Amino acid sequence: MEVIPAIDLLEGRCVRLYQGDYTLSQVFSDNPVEVAKRWEQEGATRLHVVDLDGAKQGKPVNHEAIAAIVNSVSIPVEVGGGLRDRTSIAQLFDLGVRWAIVGTVAVEQPQLVKEFCQEFPGKIIVGIDARNGKVATKGWLETSEVTATELAQQMAELGAAAIIYTDILRDGTLEGVNTEALRELATKIEIPVIASGGVSSLSDVLSLLALEPVGVNGVIIGRALYTGDISLSEAVKAVGNGRWQDIPPDTGFSNFA
Repeated sequence: MEVIPAIDLLEGRCVRLYQGDYTLSQVFSDNPVEVAKRWEQEGATRLHVVDLDGAKQGKPVNHEAIAAIVNSVSIPVEVGGGLRDRTSIAQLFDLGVRWAIVGTVAVEQPQLVKEFCQEFPGKIIVGIDARNGKVATKGWLETSEVTATELAQQMAELGAAAIIYTDILRDGTLEGVNTEALRELATKIEIPVIASGGVSSLSDVLSLLALEPVGVNGVIIGRALYTGDISLSEAVKAVGNGRWQDIPPDTGFSNFA
């Protein structure tokens, strides 16, 4: 199980939202680079960065902050938020980002995701953010009629390297993870699933270990790290943090080490 700290960027600052509501943002740091360095020092093997401005505007905005984060740490960085065209994704890879996370485009233009996966094999992760089982898009501002499980199956077939599943109604609430939804989704696909949303305690992290056999190989933690409810170093020690290596295009997707 890989424990992955989240760094959400809004106007260049590190923030957390409550249930994806931009009006309910809380600033935790004006210096995302220092935050990134701290998580690396505490044992993170990967960072999860979200460009909240980009998600809302439909194109990446926080390039400067993302570049600074990538250049300040030695661990890989995955980035999502507003990635809806090839140019935006390629620009992130040019900055040194290891994985690009697409969301809205997976619902609205699945053929594009297939093209991204073919051009950047093993480097495209699909973020599925669900509200009551239905996929939300455009920075969680809109909700589609597509179910999370249906979209996950489609994206796995198109070549996605992994799925990040976020339960929006639990995100930023510290109310615990939705293990039932995670299990249902993970059992329907062959690629890894990363859990996100609602992680409030070390017991929540440990509860996910029971889902490893069905493909839940990672957990993203946000607010609980910033409030001190979870110690990253303790969480890493508790689950035996794994590092997900780059995946050669011809060896399948479940390459964890």
